[in-house]
Amino acid sequence: MSCDVRMLAGIELFDLLDEEDRAALAEVIDSQPLAAGEILFQAGQPGESLFVVRSGEVELYIKDTAGQKIVLTVARAGEMFGELSLLDSGPRTATAIALTDAELLVLDRDDLLLLFQKRPDSALHMLAAMSRMTRKADELLRTRVSRNVNEEMPLPSTPLQKIADWIAWFSGSMQFLLLNLIWFVTWISLNTLILPKDPVTGERGFDPFPFGLLTMIVSLEAIFLSCFVLISQNRQAEKDRVRSDIEYEVNIKAELEVAHLHEKTDRLYEEMLARFTRLEKNLAQPAEVEKA
Repeated sequence: MSCDVRMLAGIELFDLLDEEDRAALAEVIDSQPLAAGEILFQAGQPGESLFVVRSGEVELYIKDTAGQKIVLTVARAGEMFGELSLLDSGPRTATAIALTDAELLVLDRDDLLLLFQKRPDSALHMLAAMSRMTRKADELLRTRVSRNVNEEMPLPSTPLQKIADWIAWFSGSMQFLLLNLIWFVTWISLNTLILPKDPVTGERGFDPFPFGLLTMIVSLEAIFLSCFVLISQNRQAEKDRVRSDIEYEVNIKAELEVAHLHEKTDRLYEEMLARFTRLEKNLAQPAEVEKA
């Protein structure tokens, strides 16, 4: 049904119109009430109308591939939605549901052309609304996509972290083991076989048995290595926490996707059952006519 001209007052899209143009537009614009919890349209349905919220709140949301609900926006009084399907004649890209009792103004393509002819500036308001929706969608994409643990925990930025990671890597390699083996063998050989004995003390080399200097150096090496390894492990533990969070999100998405597939299967079953029921009724009608 057509709307009252007073319903167009206070709405940004129609503010630029004068009283005469507003009255002419009110004759062709329809008004539609919407109860709380009522679905106006669902994603994928054909759409040929644009809606302006006169009062109440309408939520626009989509479901991702895992079946999670993503709220795009909540349209309140004076805001419009559904313009994409009106402009490109494509299916609805989101689902609209009333959060509260709402009253909507419905504009089809002819109404929109009439509005643009009366006030071309109103097209800028529609473009601004579409831009706001695009910005919100961009923000959702930035915050909801799966995270990369290497991006969440970037490469070391300080020299100490770089040194700690390199030492932790090198101390666990075969090269480090062979280097220590060569060092110990050389040290022991020098102080037991190669270097001459001291004529006063009778001890051979600069670090005679039981190699106290070597023991002290090895102890210091172990202390510093443990510190560097702990620094590297702490950073790795932070990365592992992020990785576990990402794996948890992936598991949740996988579970939701399975549930969404079950939901699709049930919906297809219900639609096929309804079609078979209608087909049986259509086939039964000619038989009843022949019997009569």
